[in-house]
Amino acid sequence: MPAYCEVALPVPLDHTFTYEVRQGQRPQRGARVIVPFRNEKMIGVVTATDAPPPAADLEVRYLEAVLDEEPLLNEHLLGLAEWIAQYYLAPLGEVLRAMLPLTAEVRRTVYYRITDLGRDVLAATTDGDTGSSGPRRSGARTTADPSQRPWFHEGVAQDDKRKRRGRLSREEQDMERKVLERLAEGEPVKVSTLRTATAASLPLLAGMVRKKWIARETAAAERDARRMERFLVPAGDGRLPALTEKQQAILAELAAWDGAMPLAELRRRNLPSSTLQTLVRRGLVRIEERPQAFRLGGLPPANPVITLNVAQIDALEAVTSTLGEFHSFLFFGVTGSGKTAVYLAAMQKALERGLSSILLVPEIGLTPQMAGLLDQEFGQKVALLHSALTPEERSEQWRRIRRGEAPIVVGTRSAIFSPAPNLGLILVDEEHDQSYKQEETPRYNARDVAVMRAKLANAVVVLGSATPSLESWENAARAKYARIELRDRVMNRPLPEVELVDMRREFQETGREGLFSRSLVEQTKSALERGEQALILLNRRGYSFVVMCRACGEKLECQNCAIALTHHKPPAEDNGEAFAGQRLQCHYCGYRRTVPASCPKCGSKHLYYLGAGSQQGEERLQEIFPGARIGRMDRDTVRGRSDLERLLARLHSGEINLLVGTQMIAKGHDIHSVTLVGVVGCDYALTLPDFRAAERVFQLMTQVSGRAGRGDLPGRVVVQTYYPDHYAILAATAHDYEKFAERELKYRRWMHYPPFGVLANVLVQSPKLEEAAGWAAVLGKYLVQNQSGETVRVLGPCTAPIARIKGVYRFHLILKATSRKALNASLRSMLEHADKAGVPRRNVIVDVDALRLM
Repeated sequence: MPAYCEVALPVPLDHTFTYEVRQGQRPQRGARVIVPFRNEKMIGVVTATDAPPPAADLEVRYLEAVLDEEPLLNEHLLGLAEWIAQYYLAPLGEVLRAMLPLTAEVRRTVYYRITDLGRDVLAATTDGDTGSSGPRRSGARTTADPSQRPWFHEGVAQDDKRKRRGRLSREEQDMERKVLERLAEGEPVKVSTLRTATAASLPLLAGMVRKKWIARETAAAERDARRMERFLVPAGDGRLPALTEKQQAILAELAAWDGAMPLAELRRRNLPSSTLQTLVRRGLVRIEERPQAFRLGGLPPANPVITLNVAQIDALEAVTSTLGEFHSFLFFGVTGSGKTAVYLAAMQKALERGLSSILLVPEIGLTPQMAGLLDQEFGQKVALLHSALTPEERSEQWRRIRRGEAPIVVGTRSAIFSPAPNLGLILVDEEHDQSYKQEETPRYNARDVAVMRAKLANAVVVLGSATPSLESWENAARAKYARIELRDRVMNRPLPEVELVDMRREFQETGREGLFSRSLVEQTKSALERGEQALILLNRRGYSFVVMCRACGEKLECQNCAIALTHHKPPAEDNGEAFAGQRLQCHYCGYRRTVPASCPKCGSKHLYYLGAGSQQGEERLQEIFPGARIGRMDRDTVRGRSDLERLLARLHSGEINLLVGTQMIAKGHDIHSVTLVGVVGCDYALTLPDFRAAERVFQLMTQVSGRAGRGDLPGRVVVQTYYPDHYAILAATAHDYEKFAERELKYRRWMHYPPFGVLANVLVQSPKLEEAAGWAAVLGKYLVQNQSGETVRVLGPCTAPIARIKGVYRFHLILKATSRKALNASLRSMLEHADKAGVPRRNVIVDVDALRLM
């Protein structure tokens, strides 16, 4: 009797797929399999092994291969995946793909083959070039009307061709023909082979697939993802014949490495490879491949010995006394109060009881410092998981965790899925941070997933922050979380004094619009003269965030996105006028162009920069403080893990004494000689159409202020603002989180916003404006007609604040509800209606508990 199993695939469909199991195959729930899906071979996860047979009228396909003899995901992780799929209305297959960072272990190959229509096109072309007696494949249909021949270039046919073929040039048409001729034999051809033979681009091949002239297929096969390194090792019986000077040098280097030397080190010493090959041929040395060691990296901690104070010991006791059971804590401690030291001590206690721990940090920027602390405390027992690792490194770390070799896991949001055996403790540092929310499917919040995972695993979860999210604060007020507090900084160091500079008055008194106020300049100068360090937050990338025509007001926008292009200026340029040839870039899609010589709308040459980013901030500081050692930290200067480590090492060593940057500088950095922090332009976010704007400004101001005065010297903060009377600014100046929370929660309660209601953002998108608008109208009408009383309120549909991103038009609806059950039911009902109405599932994005509404 045939056996069947259910497989979840990473496709935007809300169901699993039934496959027949071949004889000898033994798939298990939680194991990966390779299956055929349309024209592709895909990696899926088995969710059930005793599936009933499908309906008789459905074609049943077989499993191609079973990749895992044992399940990679245990029942607790599978249960977590099913909860995420249910809670966030995400396809289960896409959730499981996010949980398994093992793409390096499967080799995927793309092939193309010619279709019957492609053969007809090629045959018609052959007839058009050689006449009716020319070569033609057997069975191919010919086209008598020359105007229908795809490459016919004369008379009326040329006009028809233009209408039919769009913007394809003659060269591209000839390239299409070469592709069809290369595939004419019928066998699938690898994409790399096909592109080498025809010089066809990937967009051109994609266009041919859309026209159904060729078909795209994929194959998948298991591969060894271990990172290997070549080593030089001694061979022979130890007796050495006569050697040249260079041969002796190689053997001397090898002896210094105690018998195993990486070949990379040999190359760095400029020793010739020909000499090495001679030694290998003579049997004196041999070359071996060994698994490459993973370097945890990180920065050495400034204070290697950590001693807990009384408040920290009490916090540690509260957490560790509940290990082995599910308990959730909100760890509220002011900046510099020593929360990290409590984290490390709690993980050590868990380790002593044979339990694993997961520590989540919001950004890669915090990982080097945290990795250094963990490396000091736990050594090789630590695993690192974040997006800056290569696929091979991520696979290697994931396997180490699963084997139990690394019971301490540190990483960004995806680390919450690490297969830590015997999990006992989950710590979420800076739990308020937006980066814990995934901005692509599955749109989970790692903070909330951490709480659910702890519940499923009977573990303790600790959410730590100096500025907790209002959702977590309210959960603690309702006794869902136990609250632990650290009210004072370690060693009773004072919180930094904060000075507010009203930039409106600054302009009235100076008569000019300066980037930095007089007070910030003077205090920075004084700090540098005292040999101290200063940080300046300027939370915008690039040089200027708008280039505008002064004659007609036209902004230079991205051709793919409804957003102004950001100007990135070469270092040698000066003043406020935009010069032709400078770079403009979109930070959403990556589109780049140069500044035009004149306005594309009116022809005026008066193009100017408006607004200031971190690049301009760095330039201005170099002009004001020519003797300062200035660095910049943003996404333009930090592109990878090594860039970040180098920059932070320079900052910690004092090589940099003045650092300007975006919000990357605001979180978690513990640099004791930083005594001054400047906050520039942070309050612009208060004008955004987002009910969380005040909370974000308060959090950012408080966090960056906390970088000052963490050592023996007191700190000071200068905040430049155009809204000096705003309650979020005033509360941040006073370091008074509770006062801010009281005011903001009152507003949220009035407006039924979270945490006093639940919210989802439904995004409808399409490359065609009328399609996106029509689909949004269909869904909006359905939701309005099917509202259940006052339980669910629908706002919209309307154009999203950013109406187009990456060439895709965007409309959205916001659903607010008093009950999560009612919200979930409305969203599921809407998705079912969308399917019946012909709205593709991939064009409808449901973001439950959305943090960004732009």
